[in-house]
Amino acid sequence: MKNTQVITPLTAIFCSLLLLLPGNGTLWGQQAPPPGGQQGPPPGGPQAPPPGQLLTPDQLEGLVAPIALYPDPLLSQILVACTYPLELVQAWQWLQRSPGLTGPALTQAAQQQNWDPSIQALVVFPDLVRRLNQDITWTTNLGNAFLAQQPDVMDAVQRMRFKAQETGKLSSTSQQRVTTVNESGQPIIEIEPANPQVIYLPNYDPAYFWGPPLYYPYANWYYPPFIGGAYFGFGLGISMGFYFGGGWGGWGGWGWHPGWGNHSIMVNNGFIHRNNFNVGRGGSLSGNSTWSHDASHRGGVPYANAAVSSRYGGNVRENLQTRGASAGAGQSRGAASSAGGERMGNRQVAPSSGATGRSAFGGVRDGGAAREQSNHGFSSLGPARSGGGGFGGGGGSRGGGGGGGRR
Repeated sequence: MKNTQVITPLTAIFCSLLLLLPGNGTLWGQQAPPPGGQQGPPPGGPQAPPPGQLLTPDQLEGLVAPIALYPDPLLSQILVACTYPLELVQAWQWLQRSPGLTGPALTQAAQQQNWDPSIQALVVFPDLVRRLNQDITWTTNLGNAFLAQQPDVMDAVQRMRFKAQETGKLSSTSQQRVTTVNESGQPIIEIEPANPQVIYLPNYDPAYFWGPPLYYPYANWYYPPFIGGAYFGFGLGISMGFYFGGGWGGWGGWGWHPGWGNHSIMVNNGFIHRNNFNVGRGGSLSGNSTWSHDASHRGGVPYANAAVSSRYGGNVRENLQTRGASAGAGQSRGAASSAGGERMGNRQVAPSSGATGRSAFGGVRDGGAAREQSNHGFSSLGPARSGGGGFGGGGGSRGGGGGGGRR
């Protein structure tokens, strides 16, 4: 009971923070789209839909646009990780407090954090974790939409890929392999790393590929301006063997992959257990399984609608109490122990290292603060660097300041 009392105010802070951010209309309660579907873009730009609605296909396209062109293994992991927004915030704070961790030491330290495996494995992409924290409302909305409308979200990704391909802006490069396959009688565009040992995190402005948002605002991320207004390219290549060893198996052995034909996310259990990512959660030690949301890692953040809440929410309090009890039993998880931090079950959420008076969630109040930080080299890569090539037709463009790992 004592640990639960600590968890509750932290969750309340997170939920209150979301209510203060723009675009939060999709967070609470979605039922059915309005009769007749989308009626056209509202005047003055896209607005968050009113509470009580599922997102329309047009709105989902705007929602997924910032990540639709990410390579399939990473896209799958992002969709899963966004269903645990509080742990994403914790992971970013943890990375900020652990600047000296790199390579195997970073991976091993992440193993000690009581996060979902999708969060634990994501820390090898620190700039992506930063990006997902720049607009935590968008991140939470994406996770909520994925839980409520998983097939619709995956279909929206495919539509955006085909639109980009039709305009000649999506094709294979030295960083990625773009192929069209047939799954369940439907054409599917797959994006995979060109090198099975290296991944390049794409950097692009959705407006370059699809124009300004019409039905749903794009993520409030930092998009550096480029000559001609175009923003596309890649960050530095990340050698995954640097983090997981030479025998990690390449991207075919990564932990998450989309099952486009049946609208599922497939989990490689061998990758998760081989790297000791929350191995105590049970499940198979090998082979693939269909991903399902683990409510114990939701951290008490409310679900978006009654159906999803009924499916998962009933177990949240019990899971939080269980996790708190395990902490009380003396299990030490994680190296974070900064003074003044707050406990959340058997995890610690430290105060932001920023200005006095900011919330426990640091610089996630708005994208403006994150953009300001990026302008001053706050990314783990420092200032924007050159990448190699762009998305079909964009060769030679710069990669921007996001996506590199810790070298």
